[in-house]
Amino acid sequence: MATDLIEIDAERPSMMAIERAAAAIRRGDLVAIPTDALYTIVADPLNLHAVGRVFASKGRETQRSLPLLVSDLMMAEELAAEVSARFYLLARRFWPGPLTIIAPASSRIPLKVTGNTGRLALRQSQSKVANALLERLGQPLIATSANLSGQPTCASGIEVFGVMDGRVDLVLDAGPVSGAGSTTVDITDVEWKMIKEGAIGAREIADVLNGA
Repeated sequence: MATDLIEIDAERPSMMAIERAAAAIRRGDLVAIPTDALYTIVADPLNLHAVGRVFASKGRETQRSLPLLVSDLMMAEELAAEVSARFYLLARRFWPGPLTIIAPASSRIPLKVTGNTGRLALRQSQSKVANALLERLGQPLIATSANLSGQPTCASGIEVFGVMDGRVDLVLDAGPVSGAGSTTVDITDVEWKMIKEGAIGAREIADVLNGA
């Protein structure tokens, strides 16, 4: 499988490039795109073949869930089995932005996407490229870092191409991106848990959830 590369403006993505990426995703292909802080592999979470390819391309353990990008809170409500008060508090405060919220998955999402955990990691990104794709497709997208599992994340399209050539079908190259990465919070239990601290600190999360 040859990997194609298209240059794209992260702030003003061309509709031709977005449509090409959307068509690839509809076919079950894997596309690497620039997001707020790093390059991400996006794919169709409702296509089990595409889901399997994401795990294989990264060498990712299948018991680890695949995060999803959503276009807005309404899409998140359709994907989560339960949207708690804590979910709303966090989403309204930090979305769109670098916060991934783990919630119970609805039956609409294949169990394979959740790593057979029944839990789903959801985020609304500030990335114009990601949001243009979400709008074009009208559905959520798998969004996992464009790298081999356990290896450093890729901060440019050329770096992604070098590492993932033959493992993804298309790279949208917007040059270097940088940032602290997304914070991940699990709110599925009585006590919330910080899974990964990124751009948003634990104290900021605690301030929002205090008393919730």
